[in-house]
Amino acid sequence: MNVELQVATSSHVEDVLTLHYRYQVDSISDQDRADGFITTAFTKDHLTRLIEDENGLFIATVDGKIVAYAMAASWGFWSQWPMFEFMVKNLHDSTCLGQVINADNSYQYGPVCVDKSVRGLGVFEKVFEFALAQMSKRYPIMVTFINQINPRSFRAHTTKTSLTVIKEFGFNNNQYYKLACKTA
Repeated sequence: MNVELQVATSSHVEDVLTLHYRYQVDSISDQDRADGFITTAFTKDHLTRLIEDENGLFIATVDGKIVAYAMAASWGFWSQWPMFEFMVKNLHDSTCLGQVINADNSYQYGPVCVDKSVRGLGVFEKVFEFALAQMSKRYPIMVTFINQINPRSFRAHTTKTSLTVIKEFGFNNNQYYKLACKTA
């Protein structure tokens, strides 16, 4: 299997949204939910701005078909959603690399989505590392969060990447892990 990685362009938005909604919590099938899900809903406008303003959508393709994506952007971009606004207000409660985390030295990674047809084949690791390398040009620290009721995502991120849990927190009646790593 030949996996190609690239920074997404506007021409990829519709295909990314198709993949996204297949695994988004509001639309995922019950049988697929146990294998992980994405909580944040996105629109065409969100993804277009993520691409044009942040250069922060990374895709993996196989035979020209998008099979995975990872999102990453500044905290300013993410602050339009209450969850991320909460995280920005509390970035300073954690450290990474001996530095207090803030909106200037870190960015938010995720969500990431891998089609079940290629799970377990290294696609997740490839798109994660590609996104990390691209964002390392701008930020020394990556931060993300994982809902504690999503064990597949937690296992993947803590066993297949350099992310480490730096805190646990609650928001909107859910419990989350806050994770971080250095980018370079």
